[in-house]
Amino acid sequence: MNAIDRAGYTEPTPIQSRAIGPILEGKDLLGLAQTGTGKTAAFALPILQHLLSGKRCTARALVLSPTRELAEQTRKAFETLGKETGLFALSIYGGVSVSGQLRSLKRDMPEIIVACPGRLLDLMGQGAITLENIEILVLDEADQMFDMGFLPSIRKIIASLPEKHQTLMFSATLPAEIRSLAREFQKEPARVEISNSRPVETVSHIVYPVTQADKNAVLSEILKDTATGQVLIFARTKHRAQKLAVHLSEEGHLAASLHGNLSQAQRDKAMQKFRSGKVRIMVATDIAARGIDISGISHVINFDMPDTSEAYTHRIGRTGRMMHSGTALTLATPEDRSMLRTIEGLLGKPIERKIVPLRDKGIENPLSDQTYPTREPAASNGARDEHSSGHNRAHDKATSRAKPNSPHRSAHSGSRSSTRRMLGRHSKEFVSIP
Repeated sequence: MNAIDRAGYTEPTPIQSRAIGPILEGKDLLGLAQTGTGKTAAFALPILQHLLSGKRCTARALVLSPTRELAEQTRKAFETLGKETGLFALSIYGGVSVSGQLRSLKRDMPEIIVACPGRLLDLMGQGAITLENIEILVLDEADQMFDMGFLPSIRKIIASLPEKHQTLMFSATLPAEIRSLAREFQKEPARVEISNSRPVETVSHIVYPVTQADKNAVLSEILKDTATGQVLIFARTKHRAQKLAVHLSEEGHLAASLHGNLSQAQRDKAMQKFRSGKVRIMVATDIAARGIDISGISHVINFDMPDTSEAYTHRIGRTGRMMHSGTALTLATPEDRSMLRTIEGLLGKPIERKIVPLRDKGIENPLSDQTYPTREPAASNGARDEHSSGHNRAHDKATSRAKPNSPHRSAHSGSRSSTRRMLGRHSKEFVSIP
């Protein structure tokens, strides 16, 4: 209770108030709640309570996590909440030297193991760790472990556990695979569902229709309006995340990247800078961002549209955590229409659209039939209308290239060039939209 007070907890979140009781009773549990609603404490607190009695210096609780960052975050939660219990939690994951983890297993003899499946199986194969005394198994972010292909590894690990153990499964979404796993590995589980599959209600959502080529410019304008708070930006690939972080740094932003091509030491350093506020903007891929739990993230920006609505839920869960307010911004291209409709179906309402004015652009909104003129108004000092001058310049250029006996071709070329100039240099993406 002293540790809970120091952690600043005053009232339990809905998932905590409804899950802790059944777990303390020894029941299997399937907990469904949005990311950022306090699921970690929902299982960490009753596990610590259970472990206060019984054997010490042997692994009795196992938490499986999909990523290194999430495993480390969970270990720290056990450390914070169990500070006065004398219980020790150890995180095990790849990407770092195995020797340090082996030394800690022998020296610290942890009661709680928080592990990524791959490295855990490696240590089990070496005979360095045994699961014969595990009493409680937790599958954290179970839907993500399925997406990442961990099911065969999970089956091997569960097969190594004692027949009698308690299985807790937590997830933000409930795909068919989770239902199947629950039926296979849980016995009459209590089910706690808190607004399953939907992003937290404390988050507001905005879509910015853009072309692919204008994303950097639009992002720069958006960041000018988010001068306070920390910003998490999602990119589709590791290369894109790295490149975007470099671009933002060159623009003068305090930015870093987090992706799978970084070593664990580099990832830890980037996370520490972001956590401490030395870096205000983090550009990350979906997998790398799984362990980011920072209440100060005010904005999540989808630089690239997620592949699934479930991924949108997990991304947006990085803001609006623990009942704080947050903002989710998405840059949507014409190709993203279908996924955008799916996400709006998930939310149960349309998402607000905003247009970012870009200099010397007049852009048709790619996500609706409405046209949003964004060109800055022409000067009032008698200058020629910009559309007319653009048309005339295009007409002159076309005329100079046309054959002398092709006046019709000259006029037609000028008209086409003028239209494309008015729509912007990336007009092909818009012209082709019905």
